[in-house]
Amino acid sequence: MVRIAVPLRGAAHRFALGFLIVTAFGLMFLGKADNQFVERLRTAVTDVATPILEVAAEPISAVNRAIDHVRALAALHQENARLREEVERLRGWHAAALRLETENRSFRDMLNYRGPERNAFVSARVVADGRGPFVKSLLVNIGTRDGIEKGHAAVTQLGLVGRVTEVGERSARILMMTDLNSRIPVLIEETRARAILAGDNTERPQLVFLPDATRLKPGQRVVTSGHGGGLPHGLPVGVVSGVEKGIPRVRPFVDWGRLEYVEIIDYDVDNVPPNLSTGRSGKSGAPPPGAGSAP
Repeated sequence: MVRIAVPLRGAAHRFALGFLIVTAFGLMFLGKADNQFVERLRTAVTDVATPILEVAAEPISAVNRAIDHVRALAALHQENARLREEVERLRGWHAAALRLETENRSFRDMLNYRGPERNAFVSARVVADGRGPFVKSLLVNIGTRDGIEKGHAAVTQLGLVGRVTEVGERSARILMMTDLNSRIPVLIEETRARAILAGDNTERPQLVFLPDATRLKPGQRVVTSGHGGGLPHGLPVGVVSGVEKGIPRVRPFVDWGRLEYVEIIDYDVDNVPPNLSTGRSGKSGAPPPGAGSAP
């Protein structure tokens, strides 16, 4: 048996090598001779395999959707808990504000104090946005015929926008507080430190002439100080966003991308700021009790 198996093994090896060579040449010839046949064969295999792959992938897709749903529920749970905490915190601030308002009104009554009346203000629509790399200004559709003059303040329900710098009969240009030429005296509400809000044509103006001993923290509110007589005390400006390359910067309350309407107001020195939570226009008398600053 051994004598017969050895010659058969050698013959098989020789024939196997020849068979593989012939098969390789045959496949090469078939591929060159009829590419369309190979393409049709591949397409047919793909058509048969695609439904099978879809059915096989469906359980995996269902599992992925279930995982995403669970993650969304967990995120909603965390968001709900955070909002509950925020509501409780805001309720405390609301109660404190009501208490201070009542106390302020009582002090005013005891001192027979009358705050200065606010002049007329007019709501205007922004008709052109002149923001660019070198200028930050807005054009509104009111002018001298509406009583608008240079130096009037432009505000929204959120806070300060800027000042009126050019006035026509039917239009006015507002220099935004982010413009390079804007300089506004401000106050860090928490520390009472004074500074100048200087625009530099970026979305976040910088604080200059700030006392060296001032400690800034992100989130501190910045309001107008009222110095210089151009703007009243206490107009909301923004919050400290941080220090970039040694320069403190402020994130304004106003959303520049959604700025459609502004209120143009003529303030006297040390005047009471408007009620920024309402969107009235036209004439206004004295502010409601408790709306101004304490005497």
